[in-house]
Amino acid sequence: MIICISGSVGTGKTTIAKSLAQKLKFKCVDINMLIKKNKIYSGYNKKLETYEVDVKKLNKFLVLYIKGKDNLILDSHLSHYLNKKFIDYCIICKCDLKELKKRLEKRKYSKEKIRENLDAEIFDVCLIEALEMEHKIIVVNTTKDSSVKCVKNIIDEINRLK
Repeated sequence: MIICISGSVGTGKTTIAKSLAQKLKFKCVDINMLIKKNKIYSGYNKKLETYEVDVKKLNKFLVLYIKGKDNLILDSHLSHYLNKKFIDYCIICKCDLKELKKRLEKRKYSKEKIRENLDAEIFDVCLIEALEMEHKIIVVNTTKDSSVKCVKNIIDEINRLK
C-alpha cells in the first residue's frame, strides 16, 4: 500500500505521516528532502522562501522511486499530484485558520508566506487538487485531535474503505 499525506503547509502532515508510518510499520518518505537532494526544482523564490518545484519532473522521479516498493507514506504538500494509479489513499490534513496562523508564526514565516499558506487552506487547494486527481481521499483535522487520535481515525477509515 502507498499512502500520500498532503495539505497546506503547517497542517500537521509530517507529524501524521511519521505517526502513521510507525503504526503501520511503513517507510515514511519526505518528498521535500528528495526534491532538494535531487534538485527537482526550477528555482528558489526568495520572497516566499521556497523552492519552485517542477511537478512533472517530480512525478516522473516519484514513479521511478516508488516502482517495486510497497508500504510507503509519501509526505509533502505536493504528494497528491502523483497519479491515482500509484496511490492507494490520499490523506489531506486540515487545520483551523487561527491555529494554522499560530503554527506558521511559530516557524517565523514572513507575513507574505503566512498569507499564501492561509489562503491555500481557505480555498482547500490541496483537497480540491486531490479530488481533481480522483484520489481516494481521507480528510483529517489536526486542530484539536492528537496525532494518535488522527492516526486511529485514518486507519479506521482505510479499513472501512477496503
